Amino acid sequence: MKFQRGFLIVGLLTLIGCAGDRPTTLGAQNNQLAACPDSPNCVSSFDTRESHGISPLQGNLDQVRAVLAQMPRAEIITDSGNYLHVEFTSRLMGYVDDVEFLADASQYIVHVRSASRLGYSDMGVNRERVETIRETMLPEIFFSSTRRD
Repeated sequence: MKFQRGFLIVGLLTLIGCAGDRPTTLGAQNNQLAACPDSPNCVSSFDTRESHGISPLQGNLDQVRAVLAQMPRAEIITDSGNYLHVEFTSRLMGYVDDVEFLADASQYIVHVRSASRLGYSDMGVNRERVETIRETMLPEIFFSSTRRD
């Protein structure tokens, strides 16, 4: 019994530790998001490296918010003006990824950066998440651009 309780406590402490500290580099600086580190666990529409670069989203933050409302384990941490910071928590281990959105209303695009807080590789999870958001936004963009009132 004591062994099981000790194992449970160690397991819970491990899960709590998977969240990591919130990075201090979050937020827009000079109308850009922070650069991705060299590790392959980050994608950004501001990054020009093939391994880290991803296209910005077509649309606006209202569309992004609508998609995020449908996504499990997504929590909006900061929503101010043209910037969103969202934390995604993995179901099994409780790992936290930070996803940032920076709208450029003049070009009708939303820049994005998605990065893991811990570990080296994310097995493509951050890129896949951004592409899922992009694909979910597409029907809304199509219908809003073809609607005739």
